[in-house]
Amino acid sequence: MEIVEGIGIGVAVVLAALLILFIRRALFTRSGGIIRLSVRVSTMLDGRGWSPGFGRFAGDQLRWYRMFSFALRPKRVLSRKGLAVERRRLPEGQERLSMPADWVILRCTSNHAPVEIAMARSTVTGFLSWLEAAPPGAVSPRLASQDWPAA
Repeated sequence: MEIVEGIGIGVAVVLAALLILFIRRALFTRSGGIIRLSVRVSTMLDGRGWSPGFGRFAGDQLRWYRMFSFALRPKRVLSRKGLAVERRRLPEGQERLSMPADWVILRCTSNHAPVEIAMARSTVTGFLSWLEAAPPGAVSPRLASQDWPAA
């Protein structure tokens, strides 16, 4: 009887954890301004270190939340003021296995620190529009002037 109770408690804990994850995601996605976004959290191995999540636009910030996390606070915050796109590329090697085929990787600098983000090709236009839409009198971040892959 103790084994059955233990299994029941274990199943209840797993179901509660899944419920919390889905409620957390529903709270963030219902307000709009959400995009699917992966951030490269580690560059130790080529093509690895990508973490899936979603980004939320909040004023001059892009807040990135990990997909599978209980945290209510963003894991990373990118400010529009210090963010500039250096280059854009398609996934290569192992990266093609870890993200959808229509995604694009943007290498950015955020306050002089490099960051790589990946998003759907259809989302890139909106992201770049948000990035360039600085308030009046502010200097718009530069975009690298190089050939980008065709859409």
